[in-house]
Amino acid sequence: MANINQKLANRRARVRRAVKAAANGRPRLSVHRSSENIYAQVIDDAKGVTLAAASTLEKDVKGSVKTGADKAAAAAVGKLVAERALKAGVTEVVFDRGSFLFHGRVKALADAAREGGLKF
Repeated sequence: MANINQKLANRRARVRRAVKAAANGRPRLSVHRSSENIYAQVIDDAKGVTLAAASTLEKDVKGSVKTGADKAAAAAVGKLVAERALKAGVTEVVFDRGSFLFHGRVKALADAAREGGLKF
C-alpha cells in the first residue's frame, strides 16, 4: 500500500507529464504551497532556467500581508510573479499546480497571475 508521500509524488508526476505535453514550448508557472508560505516560479524547461520567481518570504510581500498562508498572500505572489515574468518577456505560460488541487490559495495565485497579464 502506498503511503501519502508516494501518492503525492505520483500525482505530481502525472500533472507534470500532462503539463509538459500541453506546453508547446511555453514556460511553466510552477506553484508550491506549504502550510506557512506559497512560492511560484516561471521555468523554461527547454533551457532549464528560472525566468521569474516570487514567494511570501520576500520582504516586499511579507510586509504587505498578514500571513503567508492565506488567499491574500497568494494573490500578492501571483501579481508579483506575473509582473516579473512580463518584465522577462514572458506572456504565455502553462500552469503547473504540482500535487495541489486547483482550489483555495493555488486558485487565488492563478487568478492574480491572470489579472497581472499572464495568459494560460
